[in-house]
Amino acid sequence: MHVAILGCGYVGVELGRQLSARGHEPIGVRRSAAGVERIEDAGFEGVRADVTDGEALAAVPDVDAIVFAASSGGRGAGAAREVYVEGLRTAIDAFGERENSPDRLVYTSSTGVHGDHDGDWVDETTPLEPATEKTEVLAEAERIALEHPETYGFDGTVARYAGLYGPDRYRLERYLDGPVTAGYLNMVHRDDAAGAVRYLLEEALARGEVVQVVDDEPASKWEFADWLADECRVDHPPKRTKAERLADDDLSEAGRRRILTSKRCSNEKLRAIGYELDYPTFREGYRDAIESRRNGSGD
Repeated sequence: MHVAILGCGYVGVELGRQLSARGHEPIGVRRSAAGVERIEDAGFEGVRADVTDGEALAAVPDVDAIVFAASSGGRGAGAAREVYVEGLRTAIDAFGERENSPDRLVYTSSTGVHGDHDGDWVDETTPLEPATEKTEVLAEAERIALEHPETYGFDGTVARYAGLYGPDRYRLERYLDGPVTAGYLNMVHRDDAAGAVRYLLEEALARGEVVQVVDDEPASKWEFADWLADECRVDHPPKRTKAERLADDDLSEAGRRRILTSKRCSNEKLRAIGYELDYPTFREGYRDAIESRRNGSGD
């Protein structure tokens, strides 16, 4: 199977590694020369192209599947729209108009599209209630991913990621130093984020559907921070209630909305279709980081 990974970054490079290891032929696409170099260092083909430029995407060979995993780089809603809405639409058009168009698209979204549910459980059937301009853009992109490929006779899938963590993104000190504000963490390890998409592609599953890619156990931030402190053999960090954090003068409007957004994301569908998590909870996922810290080799 030939797979173009558009915006082949943190998860995309791992996806390419997994696909290569199983005999597939991934092609990673990045805008920068440094990004292409990282792809090639991981052992598979890299192509330099901007996903928002249809003409530039002509440099990418024909493929069986597209994975759209591009990032807006943490910028605002305008940049997010340029990448997730306009870029996604451009990529679908660029590949769909080819004589040998792909068989499917997988778009990687975010559980942020759910908005606030006061700590209740959410799944793929829960109506979306995005709480920020950026998550509104992500919800719009999900609709494009599911509907626009039909114009060209192929299927779209949305893989909706919870908070990503893993090598280079454990951020231990954030929780060990504190203060930690109350709320829930919905997480998925990088290797499972990539593995779930690989599985959907290999098994030809969830065509025209949304699948939440999240681990088994949404965690209380306070409980997670205390567990992490115990494992790292340090004192428990200071805690804050939401009300205490919201009273701070330095809090941005976006930060305020994040604090007020609370939900627990279910992975029942992911489990039901047969994907087996390598890191079913944070306890397994953080083990390497904890051991490294204990051995004095950092995060």
